[in-house]
Amino acid sequence: MAKPPDRAPSETSSPPATTSSRAEIDAFVAEVRALGAARDPGLREAGARGRLVFALDATMSRQPTWDTACRLQADMFAETAAIGGLDVQLVYFRGLSECRSSRFVSDPRALGGLMEKIDCRGGHTQIRKVLAHVRRETETAKVAALVYVGDAMEESVDDLCARAGELGLAAVPCFMFQEGHDPVAEQAFREIARLSGGAYCRFSTGAAHELGELLRAVAAYASGGRQALHRLSGRNASAVRLLEQLR
Repeated sequence: MAKPPDRAPSETSSPPATTSSRAEIDAFVAEVRALGAARDPGLREAGARGRLVFALDATMSRQPTWDTACRLQADMFAETAAIGGLDVQLVYFRGLSECRSSRFVSDPRALGGLMEKIDCRGGHTQIRKVLAHVRRETETAKVAALVYVGDAMEESVDDLCARAGELGLAAVPCFMFQEGHDPVAEQAFREIARLSGGAYCRFSTGAAHELGELLRAVAAYASGGRQALHRLSGRNASAVRLLEQLR
């Protein structure tokens, strides 16, 4: 196996899955569209590209969804090409203490190549490291949004909330996508989304199309702001149906 990305972010200091209800999706759309103007990446300087951090739990239980994400990530770039483009950084954690990030890339083939080098390994979640890393990245250059995909949370929720609050102050919304129905993870993910000014959504296990629509919607937001998200909803029937069911 080829060697995975070698940047390592460091810290500073269930029941079966179910699809979301119509009310949940309505709420998700409202949350995304109501993000304040100060949080709108569409207001960045002309010619600048949106920067999105794409973070995934790569512990052993995540292998099927990791494989799906490898196939879907190119759609994020395709969705934003006409808006002004998107630079994406991959962050993942696995094993006992491994948490790494790639460079920001503008080519879906480059990101796909990075993801294909990585396999999932057993270990505990390291969401705090992810949040702390995003905070440092946005201090260097503005990060429009964090997308996080995972199914568990094995850390202090208070610590995660503190990190999420810092991202909220920095106007970096966290879009927390949960696979499965773990109630501990759900509570934590919802709080991270709320405190950062982002949104939470659960997607069905094995629902590649559903996850793909979610990633395209957030990528459009990260690249072009709320206006881009509205345009996506207006021309993509499947995205409309999904956004009408998410929270």
